[in-house]
Amino acid sequence: MIALTLAEIAELTSGELTPAADPAAQVTGFVEFDSRRITPGGLFVALPGERVDGHSFAAAAIEKGAVAVLAARPLDEPAVIVPAASDSDADVADAVVTAMSAVAAAVAKRLVAEGELRIVGVTGSAGKTSTKDLMAAVFGTQGPTIAPPGSFNNEIGHPYTVLRCDRHTEYLVAEMSARGIGHIAHLATIAPPQVGVVLNVGSAHIGEFGSRENIARAKGELVEALLAAADGGVAVLNADDPFVAAMAQRTEAKVVTYSTATPPTSGASYYASDIELDDVARATFVLHHPHGEPVRVRLQVFGAHQVSNATATAAAAIESGLAPTQVAEALSHHRAASAHRMDVSSRADGTTIINDSYNANPESMRAAVAALAYTASAKAGARAIAVLGEMNELGDDGIDAHTCLGEELARFNVTHLVTVGGGELNRATVRAAQSGGVKTVAAADVDAAVAEVEKVLHTRPEADAHDGDVVLVKASNSAGLWRVAEALADTREGRTNA
Repeated sequence: MIALTLAEIAELTSGELTPAADPAAQVTGFVEFDSRRITPGGLFVALPGERVDGHSFAAAAIEKGAVAVLAARPLDEPAVIVPAASDSDADVADAVVTAMSAVAAAVAKRLVAEGELRIVGVTGSAGKTSTKDLMAAVFGTQGPTIAPPGSFNNEIGHPYTVLRCDRHTEYLVAEMSARGIGHIAHLATIAPPQVGVVLNVGSAHIGEFGSRENIARAKGELVEALLAAADGGVAVLNADDPFVAAMAQRTEAKVVTYSTATPPTSGASYYASDIELDDVARATFVLHHPHGEPVRVRLQVFGAHQVSNATATAAAAIESGLAPTQVAEALSHHRAASAHRMDVSSRADGTTIINDSYNANPESMRAAVAALAYTASAKAGARAIAVLGEMNELGDDGIDAHTCLGEELARFNVTHLVTVGGGELNRATVRAAQSGGVKTVAAADVDAAVAEVEKVLHTRPEADAHDGDVVLVKASNSAGLWRVAEALADTREGRTNA
């Protein structure tokens, strides 16, 4: 982050300095809420958690070189103590996060005002992290770029990411999630975007929002926030999604649209044509744009759905002044950056493992199952095996969504389904898949799931020639199915990237 004195931080946060704190001391390093990651010159943010309280690690953070601690409970160490409504963990956490956000907002405002920083926000029900990674790769070819690690896209991860920016940073790619109305609007006050990209409105978190209309209302807060941008802003909207396309009416910013439909949705400013997939579902396509001749893109990330993510990325980048040829080249060289997201690997026995275990919702499940089916169809004699856990936060729609998932598995000719964990949602998937002819087995935990998949992989007539089966591992992150994918990938020597 840019250098700030403790006196400046105290003023920004309405906090008070402890006697041990030097008002003139400057924070010049990173802001961290894990004391093990503190580097000299940093600021330690003391957050209470389910198991430990960050305030207990204040001394350790100072010993590692932190200039001070941002806290809401009394400390003897150099610290900025901010007021909390009570001493409960919830109120203390809220106070510290609010304070961190205030510092982040000040940093972003200063860098934008100085003309150093362009902020690109991205939201959607599915594909945010993959698109954020694509954007980071593309904008990174133009200048120093900051993007959140993994899915740091909430009220904690967002200001944390903003505070990675300094006077050398030219682009901030901000992934913005919402658990309710007003969340994205709040994130946008911390780092007002000049470019806002809305990918889709699906049914992820519908249990919290109640309807897709409410999800659309929340996602559209991003394009409404563009009014705060110095240059009026640019809204990049998915023309193929009616909920997203309708957001054009909610902003006075410039609106450009993109499409990957065949033929492209009428009026789309950016669109993909001639889409082809290789044997592991990596897409090649022609990108059409309003600034000259079309350019060809050959993606290194997996799944047909990545074409839409890439087209959205291209629109945001070209509208920010990058050359179409530069954008196409950067897209063509990018490989998956976030862990457990369409991470494809091959074992020495020919088995392909698709590890997409970080998150799951009906839209991303559909895309992953399609990628599984396509990859299996491209390999002679390959079987498509799905290892799935439950999709969370779907509310009353959960049973129907999992029933549709089971039907989708049958429609895409998935041969085997291994569900992990008990629960009525998994049972709904199994019932629908079995009705469509999919062979199913329920595994109680990760170890049982690995054993069941290995059993399937080994139960094939020796005379049955094949190029190796394809295994998809996917569930909501809380299920921890990345452990299944990693165990399967490490079961045979000679693991290589596909």
